[in-house]
This record gives sequence, C-alpha cells and structure tokens, in this order.
Amino acid sequence: MATVTPTFSMLRRAAPRLTRSFFTGHHACRSTPKIQTARLFGSRAPLRSGDGVLSRPQRLSPLANLGKSLQSGRKSKARYFPETSEKIVAYWLLGSAASVFGIVVFGGLTRLSESGLSITEWRPVSGSLPPRDAADWEAEFTKYRSSPEFKLLNPHMTLDEFKSIYYMEWAHRIWGRLVGISFLLPAAYFIARRKVSAPMAGKIVGIAGLIGFQGFLGWWMVKSGLKDDLFAPGSHPRVSQYRLTAHLGTAFLCYTAMLWNGLSILREHKLLADPQKALKLLERLKSPELRVFRRSVGALAVLVFCTAMSGGLVAGLDAGLIYNEFPYMGSGLTPPKSELFSEFYSHTPDKSDIWWRNALENPSLVQLDHRILATTTFTSVMGLWAYTKLSPTLRTMLPAVCKKGMHGVVGFVCLQVALGISTLLYLVPLPLASAHQAGSLALLSSVIILGGRTWVPRRAARLVSQRLAQSRPVLAR
Repeated sequence: MATVTPTFSMLRRAAPRLTRSFFTGHHACRSTPKIQTARLFGSRAPLRSGDGVLSRPQRLSPLANLGKSLQSGRKSKARYFPETSEKIVAYWLLGSAASVFGIVVFGGLTRLSESGLSITEWRPVSGSLPPRDAADWEAEFTKYRSSPEFKLLNPHMTLDEFKSIYYMEWAHRIWGRLVGISFLLPAAYFIARRKVSAPMAGKIVGIAGLIGFQGFLGWWMVKSGLKDDLFAPGSHPRVSQYRLTAHLGTAFLCYTAMLWNGLSILREHKLLADPQKALKLLERLKSPELRVFRRSVGALAVLVFCTAMSGGLVAGLDAGLIYNEFPYMGSGLTPPKSELFSEFYSHTPDKSDIWWRNALENPSLVQLDHRILATTTFTSVMGLWAYTKLSPTLRTMLPAVCKKGMHGVVGFVCLQVALGISTLLYLVPLPLASAHQAGSLALLSSVIILGGRTWVPRRAARLVSQRLAQSRPVLAR
C-alpha cells in the first residue's frame, strides 16, 4: 500500500502535462501563442498569453448592443433578397414599359382630338365607370357646358358628339389606372416572394411612386384648362404648357426606368451565364479607347429627352400651327428678333423676365428652339455614327452589338426627322402628329438600348468577378 500511494501521486501530477501534450497540435503552437486559461469563471485576473496580457472581454453598453443588432439586421436584410432578379421580373418590366408607351401615344391622340377636357372632375374610384343612363349623361354634359372649352369652341356640340370625346378621355384615364394596378400588384408579389435583388426592389418602389405622381400630374394638367384665369381672355382654351410638359416628362421617365431595369436584368443573366466571356467583354468596354463613345451616348440620351420636352411645349402652345414651312420661318431662317423676344410676354416692369418667358411662352421662339434642338440631335447622331465608321480604334474595339445599336439609332432619328417635317408642313394632322410623338419615344428607346450595350454595369461586373472567384477553387481541386 505504501508503494502504491507515491505512484498515484506522481501520475496525478503528470496528468495535466500529458493531456496538454497529447491533445495539442505542436505545428499549430508554432504560429499561435499558448494561452494560460486558469480559472475561466469567477476570476478577476486578466488572461495571460505567452506574448503579453490579453484584456478581459468587456460588457457592451445598451447603445452598443443596439448598434450591433442594427448591423446584424442589415446583414439579414441583405440575405433576404437574392443576388440577381429573376427573368420573369424583367419580362414584366418590359411589358409595363410597352403599356406606358401605348398610353403616351394614346394621350397624344386625346389631346389632338380636343377630348382631354371633356371630364371635368377627378374621381379615381367612382369615375372608373362611364355614365349608365340618359340622366347620368345629361349630368356630365351639363358640367362640360360650364367649361371654357364648350363656351368658346363647342357651343353647338350635341350630346352624341360629347359622348365621343368623353369616351376618349375616359379610356385614357382607365388605361392609366390599369398601368398602376398592373404594376403595383406584381411589384408587391415579386418583393414579398424574394424574386428581385435588394437594389432592384428599391428601384421598383421608386417607379411605383413615380406612377402615382404621374396620376396626380394628369389631373393637375387637366385642371389648368378648366379655369379662365390660366390663359388669356378670349384665346383658345388649353391646358398649361408647363403642366403638359411635366406630365409628358414624367411618363417618359416611367417608361425609361421600366425599359432600362428590365434590360439590365436580362443583361445580368446573360453575363453570369458565361463569366469568362463576360469578363472579356466588360474589360473591352471599360477600355480608355471607348471612353469618348460611352460619354457621347449618355449625352445623346439627355439631348433626345430635352428635345422631346421642347416638343411638349410646342404641343401645349399649338406652336406647330405657325410657320408651316421648313427650313425657313417666314422670309428667313428665323423670325425677326422683335417677334422672338416680344415684350408682350413679360410680366415685370423692368422686363427682366423677357428672355425666359419668351423661350417658354412665345410660340415663335418655342418652335425655333425645338427646330434647333431637333437639328442638333440629328447632327449629333450622324456625327457619332461617322465616328464609329471612320475611327480605326472604334472599328476594332467596339463590339458588334454596339455597332448594331448605333445603326438602330440612325434609323430612328431619320424617321423622326421625316415625321417632324411632315407634321409641320401638313398643319399637324392627327395621324402624323401622333406618329411624331411615338417616334420621339422610340428614338429615346433606341439610345437607351445602345447605352445598355455600351455602358459598363458595375453591379453585374462585381457579380461576374465573384462568380469567377468562386469557380477558381473548384478548378484548383
């Protein structure tokens, strides 16, 4: 028994050393300092290591805990949405863009047929149904008879004639409601079902807000044509050219946003399908030799949009009904200076507003501005096309899809110029004027498509890099 006791004591003293040396990887100990962790619980002494003293973990304050929770919430929110949006979202956005394209053209027909002021009230819900019987029709006709348009333009209009313009405006408003519903409901579904990426979800919400704002601008525009104090006494009753241009511009922005984001999703999927090929294409587009061309396409998109908005001012002022000749305006290329900057349009005693008021309210100068912008747009497109043909660098570096897109822009700008001149020469007939408005949106679409093929998508490029980085370890194995 005496011999067993010392042996047991020696084993007990050697056990800690044995367990440490047995369960510790010596290779890891060479790179990681060994930490002595005596009394992990209940000890107030600092933890020690082979290289120094490690500070004890401190308790976080309530504010720090809140910040940590918010940070983790952001990470979980990022994980809530997928990296890429599904293709069905792209097809839905493109379908919505086509619907907006149609309502823009139909809205132009409504204005050209003098039907926009036939409904004198804005009832988003109850106004969804047309009058059902003779009493309802008579009530609507009575409201229209009190408007300036009836008193000055249509004092002899019959009830049947009123029904034709009423149905035109009613169909335009119903189409607008359908655009909103067909966008809001699928948008809520796609976001709730996580079929869109986080950035795309924010963009879709922004487009939805823009659609709602567009509906408000529509009524705000119509309201300007129902009051005598918003246009000169005895003049042609019309809506404010400012409100008309704002309404048209918002529609163009809605359409452009839908078209651009739909095409971006499809392009993202195409790039991610073959990351190796996509990387070569993106590096080619990112090259300094194409910088001038990329920036020129962006400037061209802005120029086309501004030209279309100047067309909205021409339409609001009926400026296309004067100087129906081209390229001359009267006896020269421009009207007399006294006519272009007339004091009649100034509202201040010192005439300090004569420049901008004539540019926005004088039909002669508004038409001249539109001619100048349209000519500049045509010249810019043809110059950019010549640049792609004559520059040896662009002929080598520019991808084939970008060259095809440039050809499409050239075709649409030539068509738009022909439509604009024909509309002016033939005193703004309804078919030509409507086609000219549609041509402006088609030209903008072709420039946006060219930009989608030319500009480097940063997010798609980052996703391509991530896919390639993930595939390298698999290839290494």
